[in-house]
Amino acid sequence: MGDADLEAWAGGLDGLFARVAGRFFRAEPRRRARAYVRGLLAPLAGKNGWTLAEVAGDATPDGMQRLLNAASWDADGVRDDVRGYVVEHLGEPGGVLIVDETGFLKKGVKSAGVQRQYSGTFGRIENCQLGVFLAYATSKGRTLIDRELYLPKTWIGDRDRCREAAVPDEIGFSTQAVLGEEMLGRALDAGVPASWVAADEAYGQNRKFRIWCERRRVGYVVAVPPSQTIPSQTIPAGAGSSRAGSSRADSAAAAAPDQAWKRLSCAEGAKGPRLFDWAVASVSVGEHTPPGWGRWLLVRRQILSPDQLDAGKQPELAYYLCAGPPGTSDDELIHVAGTRWAIEECFQTAKSEVGLDQYQVRRYDAWYRHITLAMLAHTYLSVTAAIAPKALAAASSGAPSARSAVSWHT
Repeated sequence: MGDADLEAWAGGLDGLFARVAGRFFRAEPRRRARAYVRGLLAPLAGKNGWTLAEVAGDATPDGMQRLLNAASWDADGVRDDVRGYVVEHLGEPGGVLIVDETGFLKKGVKSAGVQRQYSGTFGRIENCQLGVFLAYATSKGRTLIDRELYLPKTWIGDRDRCREAAVPDEIGFSTQAVLGEEMLGRALDAGVPASWVAADEAYGQNRKFRIWCERRRVGYVVAVPPSQTIPSQTIPAGAGSSRAGSSRADSAAAAAPDQAWKRLSCAEGAKGPRLFDWAVASVSVGEHTPPGWGRWLLVRRQILSPDQLDAGKQPELAYYLCAGPPGTSDDELIHVAGTRWAIEECFQTAKSEVGLDQYQVRRYDAWYRHITLAMLAHTYLSVTAAIAPKALAAASSGAPSARSAVSWHT
């Protein structure tokens, strides 16, 4: 990085901190937070209180620990300011809001929300905390814009344990889906330009979560398990009456005709277009579906090589329930399904580059403070990449999209 680039980088970070400066009520925590973020952005092997203090020129980590545990500042206000910064630089009308959780390995039983629980991050039960996050993705870039710490029922049922970890008495139990709804609601109420919600099976199979999206008139493409019940169009059941049919998602997919499947890319991956076979079918709308909107079952099928087929391997299938406004095309649904991977990329880069998971705090409020500052650092990297000359040149090159339209609906 040349001197001019370094000066521009530092100036951009100063501009972002000027945006959030009013959330720190004294000069000392404001300066400390800026040093904390600069440490998170530094190329350090580990990003804990000691290493961040060393980058700031401190002899001990006491100042950094005080910033997270005791200093007076508004972490939710910083989150809101960073979200506004994201909208200003990355916002587009067709943006996608993505809900997912990630695990944070912990030792002991004192950290807020920690217990032995299943984490998709590790693919097994671990002693960990679970953070539920909201990402925002457009053609310009993607980053994390909100966060909530999941508190299991065992924690909420033990108020003494909660108080020891500084969990406010008014905090009750909320499922991960409800935490996702709260974050989505904040984003939509704040005017984040988004047309779609994407989420994995943990949220997609939750009927209340899907109804919430429909009531908020935001389209969704959410993964569901093979056993998910799929309502079909109303079918005759005798003279003068009718009944609603239903089937499993995998059964419905098995009945799709060969001509229903189209080979398309849902997104660009590290090795090029992410190609799959896709099929889309209309399903019945519900009582909460906005007038004129449609509902669909989207199925993604793995593409196997001739050798794999000869060996008898069966392609893996993934299933999505979708809802959207009039004029929604199949390729738009496929694009949103592919965009869900953006939050996985955010988790990976936020953990590897800005220390999202490298915190040493136990308090509930301290978790939010570290995570918020790590999100600020990650957002700055995302925006800087989006507005870099190389990124601007690629955006203006007129390169054709890897996605193409599909046409099925038999």
